[in-house]
Amino acid sequence: MSATATFQYAVRDRAGKVVTGKIEAESPAQVASKLKSMGYAPIKIAPVESGGLKKEISLPRIGSKVKLKELAVFSRQFSTMINSGLSMLRSLSILEEQQPNKVFAEVIGEIRGEVESGSALSTSMAKHPDVFDPLMINMIKAGEVGGFLDGVLNQIADNYEKEVRLRGKVKSAMTYPVAVLIMAILLSTGMLLFVVPTFAGLFASLGGSLPAPTQLLVNLSAFLKVAIVPLIILSIVFFFVWTRVKHTDRVRDFVDPLKLKAPVFGPLFQKIALARFCRNLGTMLSSGVPILQSLDIVADTSGNKVITHAVRDIEESVRSGESLTQPLSQHAVFPAMVVQMLSVGEDTGALDAMLKKIADFYDQEVEATTEQMTALIEPLMIAVLGGLVGSMIIALYLPIFKIFDLIGQN
Repeated sequence: MSATATFQYAVRDRAGKVVTGKIEAESPAQVASKLKSMGYAPIKIAPVESGGLKKEISLPRIGSKVKLKELAVFSRQFSTMINSGLSMLRSLSILEEQQPNKVFAEVIGEIRGEVESGSALSTSMAKHPDVFDPLMINMIKAGEVGGFLDGVLNQIADNYEKEVRLRGKVKSAMTYPVAVLIMAILLSTGMLLFVVPTFAGLFASLGGSLPAPTQLLVNLSAFLKVAIVPLIILSIVFFFVWTRVKHTDRVRDFVDPLKLKAPVFGPLFQKIALARFCRNLGTMLSSGVPILQSLDIVADTSGNKVITHAVRDIEESVRSGESLTQPLSQHAVFPAMVVQMLSVGEDTGALDAMLKKIADFYDQEVEATTEQMTALIEPLMIAVLGGLVGSMIIALYLPIFKIFDLIGQN
């Protein structure tokens, strides 16, 4: 049996566009045969040099992460092409050509090459866990086995599009307060570094004691002038350390419960986690993925460790032969409405439909909550910013009332 090699090719498609790529085959003739069967006209076929100075160097992919929105568009277009009668290889080739993200286009090209070599689509995607999550891979595997891949891809696209909308709503609600907070920090820092020292010099030249608020402001300015560089360095170090440890189990086990107990944002975080859990579990069950496998996958997709631990308990309950909803009442993160609706869905055999209804309900709740929070936070942040800057100005001008007395004494 002949060994396979990697060949680099340049072909012209039916629209006359030149397409390049790599493929594994036993000989250039086999490469040409494969390309012709895909509807391409070969222009150049050459073996890829793998040794010496021509060996490819793989550099880390920095700043080229595949976004959730790109996965949603990919799934929607893939489903449409397959449903229209295009072959899987032809669909993947078109998706690779029109993909603006070069990293994602390269991944699609690798998947197309593996599928062409005889691998299953889900198996090929599983080799790229940094792009395709287990939820998508297992749903596609169920679609391949059941023969309804286009329908599964449509469900994946729906799921991702709803997740994109959910994230967009949360970001829109958080953008304004974060922007105002940053503005308040910059204004306060600028006044303490540049404005307060000028007034401090004026007060010192005139003599006399300063009011307590003004003295506090002068002391803060003196401290900040010395500590500004260490504070910036510590902030940068904290940022890099936090990005590395924020997804670890120890940190999430501590932070995630605090998120749900936060005064204003806690209920919002709970609704987001419940919406993700119900939507992902309902989508997997309706796609034909076994319930134990579905629970194992969705345990880590809600974005909160409290939900994860609860789902693990549910998984153990189902594995031991008990009902799905029995352990839910033991976890306060699941409201009574969710428990009752899932119990009815389990009894009637429509658990997947009930999960999607709950997810839609919490999506609407998240939208309403974010709108209320935005309407409430905007005036509060303006008041905080105005109060902060105003109090600093008042503290600076308090000694002005004594200036004339001090001038008369001098």
